[in-house]
Amino acid sequence: MAPPLKGQVCVVTGASRGIGHGIALQLCEAGATVYITGRHLDTLQTTAQEAQSRGGRCVPVVCDSSRESDVQSLFEQVRREQKGRLDVLVNNAYAGIQTIMDNKEKTFWESPASVWDDLNNVGLRGHYLCSVYGARLMVPAGRGLIVVISSVGGLQYLFNVAYGVGKAACDRLAVDCAQELRRHGVSYVSLWPGVVQTEMMKEFMTKEESSEDPEVKQIRSLFSSGETPEVSGKCVVALATDPNILSLSGKVLLSCDLARRYGFRDVDGRPVQDFLSLSTILSTTSRLGWLSSYVPGFLRMPKWIMTLYTSKF
Repeated sequence: MAPPLKGQVCVVTGASRGIGHGIALQLCEAGATVYITGRHLDTLQTTAQEAQSRGGRCVPVVCDSSRESDVQSLFEQVRREQKGRLDVLVNNAYAGIQTIMDNKEKTFWESPASVWDDLNNVGLRGHYLCSVYGARLMVPAGRGLIVVISSVGGLQYLFNVAYGVGKAACDRLAVDCAQELRRHGVSYVSLWPGVVQTEMMKEFMTKEESSEDPEVKQIRSLFSSGETPEVSGKCVVALATDPNILSLSGKVLLSCDLARRYGFRDVDGRPVQDFLSLSTILSTTSRLGWLSSYVPGFLRMPKWIMTLYTSKF
């Protein structure tokens, strides 16, 4: 039986580490040719070697997503080498993690104004640039899938102002691009992973191991049962092979919901943590945490409650 994405061409931005790395591994395992981007060739080559050991083909391309000339060059390379074919684009590149860590105790007015650019130049503007050039390959073919990696920070306050505004904008980017792409057969979705056990988060948890900060303790609790970066890759593969993907276009999709929808587990065999389950939500609330062990795992917070909670009107 042929791999499900054999013959397909994908681009994953920011794939040196973390979620992008996990997505590249899963796409290659599914048999695709995957172009991966980052700013350092050595780490890209390491990822490419690991990905190719799973199958498929992985092509490392040095690309700074904040530079339009780099983005244009990337998609021109794909057009040239793949005869204009592009099936999947994953907008994942993000350059703001260190900035978030360096300013986590500061309000927006106490932080350098440059925090905005650190978080949203690559992590939002870069996604728009890649979407423009990616769509120019997909639309003539009448098919394709674009995924932007976002987070619950687009729904409620998380980390800082610039982060939340950027993630809310990523979600809107998916909704509005989908509106214009739908009639051309191209889908665009926003993907929210849960708490992900990335390399950088592991380093942070090790560094803060003895911290008594309530927020750090809460993150530590969630992190221990968090998903691996390859869960996002499984989500992208499932979406790319769904014959009814257009019915999901323009939606914000949660990794835990997609695991339920498509029936997959994490790569280590664990079920993907359902961050909408009432037991998980209660476990993060200091006064009600004791209730979490008594609540059945299948009880979930309805999404209409989330909508009401964040209503602007």
